[in-house]
Amino acid sequence: MSLITVGTMAFDAIETPFGKINQIVGGSATYVAYAASHFVKPVQQISIVGDDFPKEEMEEMKKRGVEMEGVEIVPDKKSFFWSGRYHEDMNSRDTLITDLNVLADFDPTIPESYQGAEFLMLGNLAPKIQLNVIQELKKRPKLIVMDTMNFWMEIAMAELKIVLKYVDMLMVNDAEARQLTGQFSLVKAAKSIMEMGPKFLIIKKGEHGALLFHGDQVFFAPALPLEEVFDPTGAGDTFAGGFMGHLAATNDISFENMKRAIIVGSAMASFCVEKFGPTRLKEITRKDIDIRIHQFKDLVSFDIELI
Repeated sequence: MSLITVGTMAFDAIETPFGKINQIVGGSATYVAYAASHFVKPVQQISIVGDDFPKEEMEEMKKRGVEMEGVEIVPDKKSFFWSGRYHEDMNSRDTLITDLNVLADFDPTIPESYQGAEFLMLGNLAPKIQLNVIQELKKRPKLIVMDTMNFWMEIAMAELKIVLKYVDMLMVNDAEARQLTGQFSLVKAAKSIMEMGPKFLIIKKGEHGALLFHGDQVFFAPALPLEEVFDPTGAGDTFAGGFMGHLAATNDISFENMKRAIIVGSAMASFCVEKFGPTRLKEITRKDIDIRIHQFKDLVSFDIELI
């Protein structure tokens, strides 16, 4: 099974209470690809970079089964750059700099070799770009999942709602779910979002886990309690990569398997936050991942006798 991931490949400058780094590779598609490649190959990348993006980084991704034919390299231009500073609680941050650079001209084209992919992950991009990707595919994938954020709700809500009619699943955090629907109750918000088009919905709650909705079915997965969160940048995209990687590897999009995929995604995200950028995603082995998944299982497994 093949997975197409569409999103940014970028540079980040990050400051947290635990440290600071002036430049490290980041971007939504980078995190998704590194996470998903632990489970499925090929991961077919669609993105845009400047000629400043490290060639060794692209070679590293290729070694992991990430196909780069859909990555446009623009000569004499810089890659997307983001800089942010996290607060003491690590749940909130201030964006200091956003330089779109090549991303301002991103108009993705689907390589012929990518046609027929069974799974599509649309990273957080302008809704117009997300829709163009869907419409360029000659055959509809088995599962189309999209991410979005409050920024697009504020400036492109009408376009966003059009894209929602084309996708099978939306991934947002709790604040975004509330903003999209105007509902404070996440259960009511979920019903409203599913009425907009997606059959499945994941609402991420950061250190408090994630909720999966489908019809009247609801599943909650906790986040693994960690002593230290070093850098939460990319954790949501890493979650998406682990989630999609598991689904693509098993070729099973049932609600029951999505429950398993959420645990896999949560395990991958728990690695991501342990170091700056995607560093930990490059270091870990499948054995490390299996041990972490079992930790999640032990976290929520219990026996109880009703009296």
